[in-house]
Amino acid sequence: MVRGAYVLARVAVTVRAAARWLWWLGILAAGIGVFVPSLLGRRIGVLAGAALFIVAAALALWLRRKRYVTLADAATRAPKSVFLQDSRVTARAWTRSRRWWLLLFFLLAIGTSAVAPAAGGLLLAGVGFGLWAKALWLGRLERSRDVLLWVRPEAGKDDAAYETTGPVAGDAGPGGSRRKSSAALR
Repeated sequence: MVRGAYVLARVAVTVRAAARWLWWLGILAAGIGVFVPSLLGRRIGVLAGAALFIVAAALALWLRRKRYVTLADAATRAPKSVFLQDSRVTARAWTRSRRWWLLLFFLLAIGTSAVAPAAGGLLLAGVGFGLWAKALWLGRLERSRDVLLWVRPEAGKDDAAYETTGPVAGDAGPGGSRRKSSAALR
């Protein structure tokens, strides 16, 4: 257990940030790729892309779910001295630390359009869709346990340890979705 004040970021918000960026970059790359002259032709490229979309979405949803459950089972209650990071700050930090990877994936998705138009973009969009579905699954996991899952943003994949708070902590609801304002609930 770490003593003193430190920052925690929502697990589901980071998954949603990845999903959002991969989805929109994939859709944009697929849209551009449809107009690129290619080896296989537009029809084959789009059909291959649709198949890749389905496979990538299923893989992104199902891979590492057991790890999330294991980390959630081992999660400890967050002490009162922690600072809960705003969801916008979490998403912005995730994007900034991975912006070159996102650019590389986008350019590769457009580049594959020379062989099969829109296939690379639809693959990227499929990963984004699968991650969005995984964020929804995380929301159901959080609701079933009546907690929110948090992680230290500077922790690596291997040394990440989840911490929990009550279901009303922070500015994002279960699954990382935006929480409705109290004025809208009245």
